Amino acid sequence: MNLPNKLTVARCILTAFFVLFLSFQDVYSYALGYIVFVTAAITDYYDGKIARERNLVTNFGKLLDPVADKVLVVAAFVMLLGIPEMQVPAWSIVLILAREFLVTGARALGAAQGIVIPANKWGKIKTTLQLIYACTFLFLVVVLQGLEQYPFLGDGIPGDTALYEYGIGIASRVAIIFVALYTVYSGIQFARL
Repeated sequence: MNLPNKLTVARCILTAFFVLFLSFQDVYSYALGYIVFVTAAITDYYDGKIARERNLVTNFGKLLDPVADKVLVVAAFVMLLGIPEMQVPAWSIVLILAREFLVTGARALGAAQGIVIPANKWGKIKTTLQLIYACTFLFLVVVLQGLEQYPFLGDGIPGDTALYEYGIGIASRVAIIFVALYTVYSGIQFARL
């Protein structure tokens, strides 16, 4: 197994640790989960870069890399769904999951016929948007949890921290709806190929 494929497999393993850490509601667990998530997201960038630069692109990588991306991002969305302050509508996650399952199913059918369907530009943009959303709002979850556990941290912030929490929740809701709609759009572009 080459280095890019090892990084892809590592991303899957890191996802399990991410879910574990976000299962505990304290600032330290959330912070560790965030660090693990960012580390896993960085492996997504480097596995493809290394594979292309060193001519290590394999069918295994073409197939597993998008699946590892989906597992990581969907795990983040499901964990954020469980945090009420993030105001993630369940239907947006259902749309994202439906698109991901349909595209993964199409890839599996192609693979069964010996056809490898790599990610297209729409899928790559979709993954980037999903990762930006997840990184941003997971970080804000850490901040909110820190303010909840240690209220004195908010003493230097003007205004009421409840107002910040509300604003972050609204921003999260708007952003995840945009991400969900773009995810569906990217699925339509995939189907057109």
